Amino acid sequence: MPMYKVKPVSPGDIKIDLPTCMYKLPNVHAQRMNCGEHALQNGEVDPALKALEERQDEVLRRLYELKATVDGLAKTVTTPDADLDASTLSRGPAEAVFRGTADLDSLLGKDLGALRDIVINANPGHPPLSLLVLHALLCQRYQVLSSVHVHSSVSVVPPPLLSCLGPRHIDSYVRQRFQLGFTLIWKDVSELQMKFNTQSMCPIEGEANVARFLFRLLSAEPQDPVTVTQMDSWIDTAVFQLAEGGSKEQAVTLRSLNSALGRSPWLLGQEFSLADIVCACCVLRAGLNTSAAANVQRWLESCQNLGHFDCVYPLLQ
Repeated sequence: MPMYKVKPVSPGDIKIDLPTCMYKLPNVHAQRMNCGEHALQNGEVDPALKALEERQDEVLRRLYELKATVDGLAKTVTTPDADLDASTLSRGPAEAVFRGTADLDSLLGKDLGALRDIVINANPGHPPLSLLVLHALLCQRYQVLSSVHVHSSVSVVPPPLLSCLGPRHIDSYVRQRFQLGFTLIWKDVSELQMKFNTQSMCPIEGEANVARFLFRLLSAEPQDPVTVTQMDSWIDTAVFQLAEGGSKEQAVTLRSLNSALGRSPWLLGQEFSLADIVCACCVLRAGLNTSAAANVQRWLESCQNLGHFDCVYPLLQ
């Protein structure tokens, strides 16, 4: 059955004047092009787009070459510590501990007139005993301006914690007379945090990490890589097994301490170090000093006789 027809509403040869103020679209009726090419009205490829594609290809090629180079290097330096043979390292003479002072400009940045102030946020329910010992050592080497404050998040602080850094200096109002500031803020925090320079240095969290930072200011860190590794191992053992571990972990660590102290007066040999400070404070905080073996008892007495722990024992009562 034939369909009806509709007459054309406009002639087929109508001419329309296109505006010239608008941008032009590619001619869809031009000669056939590849899908990846951007055609102009005359069918040619835009030179700017072609140059951009060539640049992209060059960048991708260089990235692939760089990735291949990095992958090759990664195979040789993935685990440098695991491939380190400790028996081939030189064991030079150990430096005497706590002799001289460190260059504060190289460690903390150049002094621009403002006091270098170390600010520590600590929870009064878990006093950082090792940091108090290090504070006492810093006061023997530098002019330290010490102060204790209480944050509004804490309602009650025992009196011994308010005076744990000693009496207030008589010249505390003249900050230019001091080399270092040590500010302790009792605050309701889950993890101890130290802030020094908020512009060029991120905060340091954890008592052990802050203790490592402060110990470097004493210019007493061992230079022998084997000794440094042993010191870090004892510090981590004290934190994770004595301070945070259960009774079984504490018993194992005490046996290790007793065995090591049976061979030398201190944990790293003949010199007092940060390992002794952190381990002794963890033993005292956990209340394990009374049940410890003979070598550990003798070691704790030696630590007390040095005088560095005088600020710690009042907080244990």
